[in-house]
Amino acid sequence: MRAAATGTTGRDQDIVELIRLGRRDGAFEELLRRYEGKVYRLCCALLRDHTQAEDAAQDSLVRVWKALDRYDGRASLSSWIYAITRNRCLTALERRRKLDSGDEPGEAPEAALAAAAAPPWDGRAQQLRALVEGMPEHLRRVLLLYYYEDRSVREVALMLGCSEGTVKTTLFRARATLTEMLKRRGWDDPAYWAEEFS
Repeated sequence: MRAAATGTTGRDQDIVELIRLGRRDGAFEELLRRYEGKVYRLCCALLRDHTQAEDAAQDSLVRVWKALDRYDGRASLSSWIYAITRNRCLTALERRRKLDSGDEPGEAPEAALAAAAAPPWDGRAQQLRALVEGMPEHLRRVLLLYYYEDRSVREVALMLGCSEGTVKTTLFRARATLTEMLKRRGWDDPAYWAEEFS
């Protein structure tokens, strides 16, 4: 189990040690304490549906439980958990895409488009959130994790299974896209936002 010690951050070393000692219940209990909320938030960011996110998070954690004895430490524990969760969400997205075969992949839901065109009296923060919800999937999920979930670039990279450079590039593109969306609506004047955030 030497690989587990090198592939795992010090923070999760106690869980890895419990796994190594065969104390699966204790390991999983501590894993749940640390990662249950993070797994759910990742599912929310990827699936954009709280009910489906709950199901995917629960299924992901069950899969983690079943595979716990097979964790070999080649990846950090968090990367391993996020990979299982990401794969579960991708399966759910593919299933949803097949059910909604009339929609184009990547097409924003009608509700998000309608909310993005909401009149000013609906609240500036709601308008901004609606614009973010209407963005292409790969841009939206990075923005949500980085700004709304207050994750670091490193954490977003781990959660999405990509490099930190990819996250930085995607954040740059997402901000540029959002800026352009704001300009098209005449919402790029800082004074427009001042009353919401003052």
